[in-house]
Amino acid sequence: MADALEEETESTISIQEYLKDVEQQELEADLVLGGDEGKECTYSNGYMKRQAIFSCLTCTPDGNAGVCTACSLSCHDGHEVLELWTKRNFRCDCGNSKFGEFFCKLSPNKDIENGENSYNHNFKGVYCTCGHPYPDPEVEEQEEMIQCCICEDWFHEEHLNLESADEIPRDEEGEPMYEDLVCQACSPTFSFLELYPQPIRVAAKQHVAIDKVKEKEVLDAANNSCPSSGKLEMEHGSSALLEDGMATLEASREVRNVTDSSSIAGSSAHCLLEVELLSDLPAAKGSKALFLAKNWREVLCRCRRCLSFYESKHIGFLLEKDDSIAEYERMAKEKRDQKLQRQEGTELNFLNKLGHVEKIEILNGIADMKNEMHSFFESYDASRPITPEDIQQVFENLAKKRRREF
Repeated sequence: MADALEEETESTISIQEYLKDVEQQELEADLVLGGDEGKECTYSNGYMKRQAIFSCLTCTPDGNAGVCTACSLSCHDGHEVLELWTKRNFRCDCGNSKFGEFFCKLSPNKDIENGENSYNHNFKGVYCTCGHPYPDPEVEEQEEMIQCCICEDWFHEEHLNLESADEIPRDEEGEPMYEDLVCQACSPTFSFLELYPQPIRVAAKQHVAIDKVKEKEVLDAANNSCPSSGKLEMEHGSSALLEDGMATLEASREVRNVTDSSSIAGSSAHCLLEVELLSDLPAAKGSKALFLAKNWREVLCRCRRCLSFYESKHIGFLLEKDDSIAEYERMAKEKRDQKLQRQEGTELNFLNKLGHVEKIEILNGIADMKNEMHSFFESYDASRPITPEDIQQVFENLAKKRRREF
């Protein structure tokens, strides 16, 4: 009995912790949904650069269709719906020919199919080269997965064709030092990245001892030689890419070269690589996952020949700022802040429209609630959890007080 009580007590959390957790969950949901409140079907927006997509296995068990946030809530409520995070260049399928006699409640007039949509096995609820679901019911502790920025599949770390997990660039706290992953299946198409200086790719963390004074001098030299515009973010210092101090200096020169080149990346005549990629694409050095540095897209060459190459490989989306997850989340945070500001403004407008008596009653009601909650916590036994009956009693006490006042 004592053990059961102790276990129950340990599972409790404070109100502050609960509210903080709720706020964090709301923020994570807004980041995934891109600020979409799920009120309107996105079909009329066409093929969106990036949006949250869901797969309904109840309606399309073959996993060959995807629906937007609003349709997942309004049209597929109660169905077996999979959250696929975000997909690029996707148009809502809800109610088209893939759904048989089922029609979209929000936007019923749709084309038979969306020919430009792309689907992978994620739409069936499986991921990675292992083809396992997530969460995996056969695994007690779920493993972290990383999404490829090209095929948009998700991979377990041990299935990235790496010799060890140490090849994944992380800082001392275990946080990722890269912006995007290109999986081993997609990396052969990106062998042209080998032509760029090393800083466009993030190497594995090297466990080397470098004299801190010398390292500071090298980094200062790199910072002084690099313009601020178009610069790759190397948040954790160049030493993560190097084997010794001299290699660090060499890498800093390469950063300078990449940065200088990025200033003319928009040129239609000058090729940064000076290679005809359509005919002289370097052979891939095996199938191995690539980890790409922050802002790596900004330094890609944009000459006519390279643009033709991107188009032929169907990877022109890499040049679009809105395609990146970082930009998607930045815009989601901006929409969230705007929504919160609108809510605050609505509340203030509501109070301003009230008369003096109504304002006093609202303020008194807030004061009564505050006093009742204070009395509850003063007499509350902190060794036991708060139950629904406790909350109900608080509101009954408030109701009795209001009746006495009238």
